[in-house]
Amino acid sequence: MTHSAPQPALSVPDLIAKKRDGAAHTHAELEALVLGFTRGEVPDYQMSAWLMAVYLRGMTPQETADLTRVMAASGEQLDLGGLKDTVDKHSTGGVGDKTSLVLTPMLAALGLTVAKMSGRGLAHTGGTIDKLESIPGWTPELPEDRFLAQARDIGLALVGQSKDLAPADGKLYALRDVTATVPCLPLIASSIMSKKLASGARTIVLDVKVGAGAFMTTPEAGRELAQAMVDIGTRAGRTVRAVLTEMDTPLGFMAGNSLEVQEALATLRGEGPDDLTELCVALAVEALVAHGEDAVAAEQRARQTLRDGSALARFRAFVQAQGGDPAFVDDPARLDVAPDRAEVLAAQSGFVTRVDALSVGRAVLALGGGRERKGEAIDHGVGVELLKKPGEAVRAGEAVLRLYHRGGRGLERAQELLRAGLEIGAQAPAAEPLILDRIDKKSDYSI
Repeated sequence: MTHSAPQPALSVPDLIAKKRDGAAHTHAELEALVLGFTRGEVPDYQMSAWLMAVYLRGMTPQETADLTRVMAASGEQLDLGGLKDTVDKHSTGGVGDKTSLVLTPMLAALGLTVAKMSGRGLAHTGGTIDKLESIPGWTPELPEDRFLAQARDIGLALVGQSKDLAPADGKLYALRDVTATVPCLPLIASSIMSKKLASGARTIVLDVKVGAGAFMTTPEAGRELAQAMVDIGTRAGRTVRAVLTEMDTPLGFMAGNSLEVQEALATLRGEGPDDLTELCVALAVEALVAHGEDAVAAEQRARQTLRDGSALARFRAFVQAQGGDPAFVDDPARLDVAPDRAEVLAAQSGFVTRVDALSVGRAVLALGGGRERKGEAIDHGVGVELLKKPGEAVRAGEAVLRLYHRGGRGLERAQELLRAGLEIGAQAPAAEPLILDRIDKKSDYSI
C-alpha cells in the first residue's frame, strides 16, 4: 500500500469563488483543497461552501475524474499487481441484493480474481458484509498478506472497507450529509469510484440500480451516473462496464441477511430465482467480455459454473478460508432464521401489480434486520419473503408476503409498510425487463 505526499496550501477562498462562478478546477487545485481538508488544514465551513458551489455549478467530466483520483490517493491504495485478471464489482444498493454472494464465486470459478472490499448495510439497503456474517465464524478481517494470498489461491477474498482507504471520501461524505449536498452527481460518482480505484482492480463491473428501492429512482438518473462512473474509470486507465438494472421490486424472493444467504446458496446450486440467476450471469458476462471473451461463449461458461458446482465449491472454500463453518454452506437450513412468522394477505383477488422494494427494505429495518446509524447491532435472522411477485395471480385472503420476526419486535410497523407497498389489480402488469441498459465506454454527458 502507498501513501500520497503532502501538497502545498493554495487560497481556499479563491477556489470557492472559482467554482461559485462556474469555472473548472485544475488537478493541482483539487489536490490542494481535498488533501488539505483531509489533513484538517481546510475547515468544515470552507469545504461546505465549496461543496454547495459544486452542487449548484456541477463539474466537468475531467474535473470529476481528477477529483476521484485525488480522493483515491488520499490514503492507502491496495496493490493487486501480483494477481492476475483482477475484477471488482459494485452495486449502488438495493433490496434483496445478494448478487455479490453469487457473482464473486462465479468469477473465481471462471478464472478471474476477486480481491474485494465491501461495506455494511445502511438504512433500507443491505450490505454484503452483514449477509456473510450470518455464517457462524466468518470474519471480514484479514491482514493484507493473507488477503492477497487467499485471492491468489482461491480467486476470491472479501474484507470490510478499510478506514484508511480513500479517507477523503469518508470526510467529504460526512460533510455532504449535513449540508444538503448528497444528491449531486459528480460527488456521488467520485465517492463510489474513489474507493474502487483505491481497491486496485483493473476491471470494474458496476450494477447501477434504478427504481423505488434504489438511490437513483429513474432510468435517466441511473444512466447518467453509470456514464459518469464509466468515464472516471476509463480516464484512470481501468476497464469499466456498467449494467443498469431495475429495482422497483426486490431481487429474488428473500430480503434479510440469513434468508438472502440461503437464497444465494440455492442459486449457486442452480436452483435460485430466475431474476437473480439472470443478473449474476449478465454481470459475469460483462467481466469476461472486458477480458476479451466472446459474449455468447462467456454466457455459456458463466451458466456452467452454476450447473457443475464449481461456483459453489469456490464459495465454500472462501467461507472456510475466512473462518466460517462450511457445514452451513452444505446445509443452509442451519443458518439462524428468526423463529416467528406472520403474513400479509391479499385484500382482494386479482394480480399482484406492485411489491414496493423500498417498503420491503424498510420493513426489514423495522424488524431489526438493518441499521439507521453506523455501528448499530442487527438481527441477522429476521426478514421478508415474497410469496408472490408482480404479474402473479392471487386470491383474496391468500398470503402474499411472509415476515420472519423475533418475538413481535417491529412487527406491526413492518406489516403497515408492506401493506402500503402492495398493490393488487384486475389485470396483470406488463413484464418489465430486469436489465435496462449496458454502458461500457465513455459517453457524452453533462454534470
